Amino acid sequence: MITVENLTKTFTLHILGDKKIEACRDVSFRVPPAGFLGLAGPSGAGKSTVLKCMYRTYLAGSGAIRYQSATHGMVDLATLPDQAVIDIRHREMGYVSQFLKVIPRVSALNVVMEPIVSRNGVTRAVARKRATSLLERLRIPAHLFDAYPATFSGGEQQRVNIARAVSWQPRLLLLDEPTASLDQDSVGIVLDILKELRQEGTTMIGIFHDAMLLQSVTDSVYHIG
Repeated sequence: MITVENLTKTFTLHILGDKKIEACRDVSFRVPPAGFLGLAGPSGAGKSTVLKCMYRTYLAGSGAIRYQSATHGMVDLATLPDQAVIDIRHREMGYVSQFLKVIPRVSALNVVMEPIVSRNGVTRAVARKRATSLLERLRIPAHLFDAYPATFSGGEQQRVNIARAVSWQPRLLLLDEPTASLDQDSVGIVLDILKELRQEGTTMIGIFHDAMLLQSVTDSVYHIG
């Protein structure tokens, strides 16, 4: 599904006289279809940078990110034109960070429904049913479905964030500390949902703060730094 070869990313800090900071160097791994790879390493080792290069939030400095796209064939995400990257993001790739970023004054239910409608091409009634089911499962109180996530607690926001990311069943899902702000019961629910996604064919690459959790949910772990 996806192969990373000698990925390196360096940042140039212009405010510090063009000082260069190497975020990651010569990162290489392969993830098969429906596989789950964990990224491990100390804080600052470049784990999140690797995910952001894959999602193309950052441009890789060197190396390749070869992805077998369902719509574009085999591509290198490190050099693919922006428009093609945007199309792959929309059709195939999900990303969960530690923070929920959504349009203000949009209800939690609509935040989760939107990707189902736009990506899966189903009716709003079908999308509403799936979104409602996910929010209920992730223990978002029904009276908050029509409220704005900006008013929620950090844990509630993260559960909405996860519901939105998994709702449309992406082919590739990148997870950057998705359970960091969740209580133990919520973590268990999220892991069950991820397991079900894998059974449906989703490939995953994730960062988890808890080393035991990382080992328990992934097929293999790649250490950075």
